[in-house]
Amino acid sequence: MKIKNTKQHSTAVEDFRNRRSPWLRLSVRVIVGSLGIISLAFTGAHFTCAQEPTLTIRVRVDNYTSASSTALARAEREAYRILDAAGLRTVWLECPKGHSPAFSQDPCRDPLEASDVVLRVVSKPTKNKFQDTVFGFAVQPVLATVYYEYPVRLAKSDDAEFEVPVILGCVIAHEIGHLLLGPDGHSDSGIMQPRWERKQVRQALTGALLFTPVQSKHIQAEARIRMSSEAASLRSQLVRPVDN
Repeated sequence: MKIKNTKQHSTAVEDFRNRRSPWLRLSVRVIVGSLGIISLAFTGAHFTCAQEPTLTIRVRVDNYTSASSTALARAEREAYRILDAAGLRTVWLECPKGHSPAFSQDPCRDPLEASDVVLRVVSKPTKNKFQDTVFGFAVQPVLATVYYEYPVRLAKSDDAEFEVPVILGCVIAHEIGHLLLGPDGHSDSGIMQPRWERKQVRQALTGALLFTPVQSKHIQAEARIRMSSEAASLRSQLVRPVDN
């Protein structure tokens, strides 16, 4: 009886194995295929990231006003947010006043790279300067100057001086926008409007004063050109002819 039961058990096991084998083979193929797709997806994502580096510029900041470092930092964060919404990252470098020689490792004394811009924050316009505008002025390709008195005046007209850093950040983004869009970068809407009144101030304080989609594309294209130029310059420095 024991032998018979063993044979019957063995036969039942074999039948079960035969019946489930197609399902197991199919499951293994599905799992392997899925892993392959996931692997390709990650590889493709990595390749895309490698091919499309984050568009970034570095902003060297010279503050010649009484604005505190805290207020200026808030303004920079607001400008960062606005430019980031346009597809451009910014790295902010605070430069000491006068660039004292005591700072031997002062990066503000390094030569400007293609993706660098200089931001000057000054109190008010200098007389008899043809570049003067309401917000400040931009000299392509690297110098943007903003007037600190302008956001202070707008904030006072709104009876809220705590708004100064936000408005200053918008002004900074506006002038950096000119460096990337050109002197004729003004528009009828968005942050590149040439004149701001109470409506624009309200938009600024609610985070709605931004670059238009068309301007954002132009900003990204200019950033790519600058980053490509910087990369080409770096390669030319690394690859030097060998003397025979």
